[in-house]
This record gives sequence, C-alpha cells and structure tokens, in this order.
Amino acid sequence: MKLAPCAGAAQDANAGVPGGCCAQIRRFAQNPKCLCAVLLSDTAKASGVQPETALTIPKRCNFANRPIGYKCGRK
Repeated sequence: MKLAPCAGAAQDANAGVPGGCCAQIRRFAQNPKCLCAVLLSDTAKASGVQPETALTIPKRCNFANRPIGYKCGRK
C-alpha cells in the first residue's frame, strides 16, 4: 500500500488531501489499529508525519464511517 500521496496532508493540517490519498486511507478507515500502526511507524516518523494531523485525514476526506474519537496507542 502506498501512502506517499498523503505525505503533505499528514504533515500539515491545512494542506489539501489528494484523491489518491483518500483512496489509500479508505482501506485503513475501518481498522483504526492498523491505521495507527502505520502512522506511528518509524518510517512515518522519518518521513515527517505528524500523527495528530495524519489522523484527521479520514475526516478531511469526508468519510462518513470513520473512527471518531479514536486515540492511537490508547485502549
């Protein structure tokens, strides 16, 4: 799965979210644990991903069925 189209949106909350990013994130939207694992990975951190910002991408893509209030790393 390629999340490169999401790089700008994962670093800047004011950046637009490309359609290619939304298409990739849609695959993760129903599995918040998986999404968190990707966003908190060493690869994501090395790429400058801001987890708090990246977690807003499903909302910014206007997904109706998105995990609301989910906190990465918390039960």
